[in-house]
Amino acid sequence: MSTPQKPSYSLVVKKACPTCELIQPVISQLNESLELTVYVQDDPEFPKPVATPIDDTSLEFSFHNKIEIVPTLLRHDNGEGNGGEGEERIVGWDKAQWEEFTGIESLGENISPFKPGCGSMTMDPGMEEVLAARFESHRLQARRVELADSEDIFEACFERGWTDGLPVIPPTPVRVMQMLSATDRSADEVVGNVPPDNVPCSIEKIAINAVMAGCKPEYFPTVIAVVEAALQDKFCMHGLLCTTYFSSPVVIVNGPVSRHIGMNSGINALGQGNRANATIGRSLQLLVRNVGGGKPGGIDRAALGNPGKYTYCFAEDESDTDWPTLAMDRGFDREQSVVNLFAGEGLQPIMDQLSRTPESLAKSMAASLRAVAHVKRFGMADAILVVCPEHRRVLKEGGWSKEALRQALYDELMTPGSELLCGVGGMAEGMPEKLKDKLLNKFRDDGLHIVTTGGTAGMFSAIISGWVASGDKGSQLVSNQIG
Repeated sequence: MSTPQKPSYSLVVKKACPTCELIQPVISQLNESLELTVYVQDDPEFPKPVATPIDDTSLEFSFHNKIEIVPTLLRHDNGEGNGGEGEERIVGWDKAQWEEFTGIESLGENISPFKPGCGSMTMDPGMEEVLAARFESHRLQARRVELADSEDIFEACFERGWTDGLPVIPPTPVRVMQMLSATDRSADEVVGNVPPDNVPCSIEKIAINAVMAGCKPEYFPTVIAVVEAALQDKFCMHGLLCTTYFSSPVVIVNGPVSRHIGMNSGINALGQGNRANATIGRSLQLLVRNVGGGKPGGIDRAALGNPGKYTYCFAEDESDTDWPTLAMDRGFDREQSVVNLFAGEGLQPIMDQLSRTPESLAKSMAASLRAVAHVKRFGMADAILVVCPEHRRVLKEGGWSKEALRQALYDELMTPGSELLCGVGGMAEGMPEKLKDKLLNKFRDDGLHIVTTGGTAGMFSAIISGWVASGDKGSQLVSNQIG
């Protein structure tokens, strides 16, 4: 019968830890009695009782063994003692615990019997991602780009065509690891193919473009949800890229996540100044460019485009719990975090500072909505009506719900086809002759969406007109819960 193999031990310490300094006599006792390997994180000449401690200033052993506190004593019951992950461990210094763990009595007779340890250097701020990039580079599959010493890293991104015309944050391995740390999804998971080139898109590719866009890691789950929404067939991202029309993706965020990551749903919500609003929308645009190949002058054939092609992203004002959110209109609960994606163009204002009744305000809004795409083109483009908080107040004080507003707008926009025909009113543009006897509505069923955002002064609402290829045969608003 073979003799059971004695266990071996590994001890991780650092000189800067007072507990590690304190237990040097204990380390000497263990070194004489056990098969012990000592790893030191900061000073290769520490501890003194060990002639040849192993230099772990690279933190490789500590990282792979998930050391969080020093001292940590690991016991390898297979007797290998080779720096592999121990089956059992104890942390800090506790005389009774160490004696039981090692089987050696009378450890550290002349020192305090208990003292907690210190944080491992692997737990220093930002170190987790640095070490992951150093020792788990296999997790990152993207092509590495080596720059010459003389190259400016920001100019190099421009020269390689990775930018939207504005500077980007260089996607170093550490930054990409930091972004990936915000999700438990695997870096190599493919979420779909990005048009127009239909290139497979992994979570890592999304992280790279989120870094370049300037996102914080806490934005990353929202960015992933946006990308997944954009790749739904109903959104028709390929067609949106190819069109000569103005439209681009518009991102509207609902739910607790918008507050958690600090999105703007108030003053200047559709303008500049908020990092989350700006970078979440930008990350999608960069991804389509860098992964899918959708570049202006190439497959992107927009005749004029619109500034939203840089970024078009905002959060809905959900402060009035009696007013349903866009996500709730789409079947979600108020406490669910949801992204909604719409193929929209620039912002068309509705200035109404005089209406004090819902009836007057609805007529004013309907008159402005007639201008979507063209005043004589009906059923062609969807739209988002952005109701400012003051106009929402007028509606509520008049006893109107969101659904009442929607119905009033539908009724106001019903128009005889004979008034919309080509040539009527001296305008060649219009609807075909076959519709002259029809009663038409400006929007298809489920073609007009209502959201609330913006500041609480001004009484300015707005319209985000949709792509003229809206609907069942074109692009539809899509919603996706943030995982």
